[in-house]
Amino acid sequence: MSLDSRPLDADQIVDRRRLRRKLTFWRVLTVLVVLAAIGTVAAVSRQGSLTGVASGQIARVTISGLIRGNQERVQALERLANSSAKAVIVHIDSPGGTTAGSEQLYDSLLRLKAKKPMVVVVDGLCASGGYIAALASDHIIAQSASLVGSIGVLIQFPNFTDLLKTVGVKVEDVKSSPLKAAPNGFEPTSPEARAALASIVMDSYDWFKELVSKRRNLEGEPLAKVADGRVFTGRQALDLKLIDQLGNEQTAIAWLAKEKGIDPKTPVRNYSLRSRLSDFSFLHLTAVSMLHAVGLDGFARSLEQSGAFAAVERLNLDGLLALWHPSPVN
Repeated sequence: MSLDSRPLDADQIVDRRRLRRKLTFWRVLTVLVVLAAIGTVAAVSRQGSLTGVASGQIARVTISGLIRGNQERVQALERLANSSAKAVIVHIDSPGGTTAGSEQLYDSLLRLKAKKPMVVVVDGLCASGGYIAALASDHIIAQSASLVGSIGVLIQFPNFTDLLKTVGVKVEDVKSSPLKAAPNGFEPTSPEARAALASIVMDSYDWFKELVSKRRNLEGEPLAKVADGRVFTGRQALDLKLIDQLGNEQTAIAWLAKEKGIDPKTPVRNYSLRSRLSDFSFLHLTAVSMLHAVGLDGFARSLEQSGAFAAVERLNLDGLLALWHPSPVN
C-alpha cells in the first residue's frame, strides 16, 4: 500500500466512526422515545383500569369530555349495576357529543338506576348530550355557576366549493341518486339535500324534547322555554326545573341519606368506566410521549391544557351531534 493512500484510509476510518456514533445516538433516542410511549400507555392504562367497589360503599362515576358510543363503558356500568355498591353518584362535566353515543350512555345509566340509588352532580358543564345522560337520574344537582341545557341537535359539514374553484380543482362523481352521499363538501348543497338533513335533525330534536318532557315533567311553554338550544346557569336551571337542587357531592350524599336511606358516613370510592387510553387519539399519545421523552414536560402539559387536542378530537365526531361548543372569539 502506498504512503499516499494512508491519510485517505485514516480519514475514512474517522468518518465511519463518526457515522457509527451518530447512528448509535439516533438508535438510542428512538428506543427511548418508544419506551417512553410504551411507559405512558402502560401508566395511562393502569390509571384507567376498572376499579372494584367494595361492599357497602358508594361508587363515584365521572362522565367528562366528549361523549361517543363506547361498549366498554356500557359493560362497566353493567358490572357496577351488579356489584355490591350501595349507591352511585354520577359526576358530569361534558359539552355533549354524538347523539347516538349520548343515547347509549343514557340507556346504560337508566339500567343502572333501576338497580342502584343514583344521583347526578353537575361539576361545571352539562350540555346537550351531557344533559341527555343526566336525564337518566331522578335527581340532578348542579353548582350555582354550572352551565346546564343546550337542548338541541345539529349536523355540521365543511364545504370546499369556493376553495376548489380558486385552486382550479373539480371533483366529479357518479352516484345512484341525487341524495347519495349528500352533502359531500365538494359542491353546493342542494335544497333537497338540505331538506333531508333538516328532517333528520328535527326528528332527533323531537326525540330530545320528548325525553326532557318525560323525565323532567315539562310541557308546553315551560318546555319550549328551555328547548331553544341555549345553556342556563345552575340557578336558572333550578327555576326552569331542568335540575332539582343546587349543591355538590356532599349535597348528593345528604339526598341519598334522606331519600334512599343510605348512611351518610358511607365511604365514596371512584369507579372508572374505561381506560383513560381510550380517551386519547394516537396522535395525542405520540405527541405527549415524545415531548416527555425529550424533557419538555411543561410544554406537554400546556399543550394538553390549551384545548388543542380537544379541538382536533371534535373534528373526528361523525353524524348527528348533541354538542355545545361556543365559537371561539376572534
